[in-house]
Amino acid sequence: MRVFVSPASPYARKVMIVLHETGLLARTEVVIGSGTPLDPTNAPLVQNPLGKVPALERDDGPALYDSRVICQFLDHLGDGRLYPAPPRRWEVLTLEATGDGILDAALSMVYEGRIRPPELQMPAWVEGQWAKIARALDVLEARWMAHLAGPLDMGQIAVAAALGYLDLRHGARNWRAGHPALATWFAQISERPSLLATAPPT
Repeated sequence: MRVFVSPASPYARKVMIVLHETGLLARTEVVIGSGTPLDPTNAPLVQNPLGKVPALERDDGPALYDSRVICQFLDHLGDGRLYPAPPRRWEVLTLEATGDGILDAALSMVYEGRIRPPELQMPAWVEGQWAKIARALDVLEARWMAHLAGPLDMGQIAVAAALGYLDLRHGARNWRAGHPALATWFAQISERPSLLATAPPT
């Protein structure tokens, strides 16, 4: 298999963590490449017409894209423990969607500052995106800590990738303030070998 990633992409990091956790990294070639909507030059356009990473080129079928699709596929190839059977499965999928929603909002904030010309940028839009993140963090702190403390699953991986991206791109926002249990959990899971090996560049 070949997986197309960007070292700074939190979506790609999810896939890389799963490759480590499932033991599939040794049989996967990692290809660095990414782009933006304005410049998709280095994006894996053949594998993903949307021009996004991650994308996974399989041995026996068309390429897969979207991190959630790839992660489920890799878990299927591995031991299948990251997406447990119902009823816990619904919690895992909801938690994964929460982590990905944080990433969507955080990336939108980055694009607003990096791609849109300064005279067209909307501070209110940026704050609206951060409000989504803040609400999600509050819910994680209030409702999800018992689940996060359980056996590793895809929901935990998605949340960890999201919090790591907040540190990378929005560290000044100090997401840890008001979320002590979540901060403690993130510090602990960040010591896991798969997360250490996929830490984003600083």
